[in-house]
Amino acid sequence: MIAPTRRAGQRWYDTERLYRVALIELWRTTGLIGVEPIAEMLGDGPARREAVPELIAECERRRAELDEALDYPNRVRGCRYEGGPERCPGFHALVSLPGQDTPPGDATSGGGAVGGRAQGQDPRGIRSGAAAAATARQPADTANAAV
Repeated sequence: MIAPTRRAGQRWYDTERLYRVALIELWRTTGLIGVEPIAEMLGDGPARREAVPELIAECERRRAELDEALDYPNRVRGCRYEGGPERCPGFHALVSLPGQDTPPGDATSGGGAVGGRAQGQDPRGIRSGAAAAATARQPADTANAAV
């Protein structure tokens, strides 16, 4: 990808090439970008113009997954119930038990009817993902107000 010039038998990289190496290292350490997308990002022409929006979309998708994953420990941290997250109403609002279409606290469901899988529910019947979070989010303090 980056060819050095030679001076006195040593490889020599000019400033522009050093920046390219720094970009490659940065992208590789994130774990998000493989060698092929990096080559497209550093290339010229239409491949780079096509790669940029695809990379942005992938980063936004992963950020949404991380935001959702972060919601769980934040709820546990904010819960004043003793005995773990399985007793915390704020955590209950985020998940459904196997066989429930919606979390028990979801007002749109009438209490979580037993039945088929809802969108965002995995084959084991555990509801997760943006669908569960969007329909069941409530502040941890509100969920724990009865404590």
